[in-house]
Amino acid sequence: MGLARVGGLTDARSRAAATASTMTRLMLGRTLERICKGVLLLCLVHFVIMMILYFDVYSQRFDIFSRFNNGRGANASRAAGAHHYYYYNSTRPNATFANFLATADQLLASGRPEANHTPPTPKPIPPCPEVPPGLVGRLLIEFSSMMTFERVLRENPNVTEGGKYTPHDCRAKQKVAIIIPFRHREHHLKYWLHYLHPILRRQKIDYGIYIINQLGEDTFNRAKLLNVGYTEALKDGEYDCFIFSDVDLIPMDDRNLYHCYDQPRHFAIAMDKFGFRLPYAGYFGGVSGLSKKQFLKINGFPNEYWGWGGEDDDIYNRITLNGMKVSRPDVKIGRYRMIKHERDKHNEPNPQRFIKIQNTKNTMRKDGISSLMYRVVSVKRYALYTNISVEIGKPPPRPLRG
Repeated sequence: MGLARVGGLTDARSRAAATASTMTRLMLGRTLERICKGVLLLCLVHFVIMMILYFDVYSQRFDIFSRFNNGRGANASRAAGAHHYYYYNSTRPNATFANFLATADQLLASGRPEANHTPPTPKPIPPCPEVPPGLVGRLLIEFSSMMTFERVLRENPNVTEGGKYTPHDCRAKQKVAIIIPFRHREHHLKYWLHYLHPILRRQKIDYGIYIINQLGEDTFNRAKLLNVGYTEALKDGEYDCFIFSDVDLIPMDDRNLYHCYDQPRHFAIAMDKFGFRLPYAGYFGGVSGLSKKQFLKINGFPNEYWGWGGEDDDIYNRITLNGMKVSRPDVKIGRYRMIKHERDKHNEPNPQRFIKIQNTKNTMRKDGISSLMYRVVSVKRYALYTNISVEIGKPPPRPLRG
């Protein structure tokens, strides 16, 4: 009896183990079956999506070509009807399905009538910042290295014919004409262009450079040449700001911004030849700037200062007599280096300058831009500047002494 009971228990346990093993296999099989069904379903969904996209693009292409073929007969009778046939090369290298879709969209767009085609609105250009971020501050200015126009041209590839430049990434609030009175100073001009073009570009100035060349060997007249430059620049562009600069003065700090201000601007307030200080309170020489409105308010510059000296003080008097004040940069920023040179021939000091300065109030309404007379001989637009050669007449005979 005891042995029979033991045998029965053993058989029961064996049957239970077999049943458990069978259940485990069934559960595993069902799990694998579900996974396979899920993979098959996913593949089916993927296949359906691909077919939908394929037939959608195919139908678009078929519709496009149908339009072109239908339009060919209609356009055949038009005298000026130019035909354009489009195709998609599915065998081109690096072609992808995304490229294919993009090309189909382009074909659809090109197939629409031109009247319904609206070009994309260009993104507005922001105004240039008051203080451009690319400024470097104090500059090292030296005149010992060899300088050529070819070198300056290589350094400034973005400057266009006539010495013009417009910022590409922002909109300047002013259009500036930079005017230089000139005669026999080619050596100085190379250095001036070498330094000023990069400075002006960093300052985000929309500018053009005008060299006003006095022909002949008569006495030099700086102020009259500046009047000529103002007049000729306005024939060449819609300028609203004018910077008047001597060719031998280079700014030592690019934070000295070359644009016009609410008041007439004197830029060169601290030259090396004056020990980097203003020589006297009424000094307005070297480099100055006036807006068009300010320039016309003082009737421009005097035309009767032949020879060196006096015209700057006359201009200062015109400004103050018309209720304006001269603005200046900080002395640390308004520093300039002068290219050393001998005084030009036929530019001797004007002995009448002191008398003329005292009479500015009486002469400024009749002597200035309103009475300017000259003759343009040639206008040449070089890569880095515009050269305007002029005849400005002869000085009146000086009164005999005694």
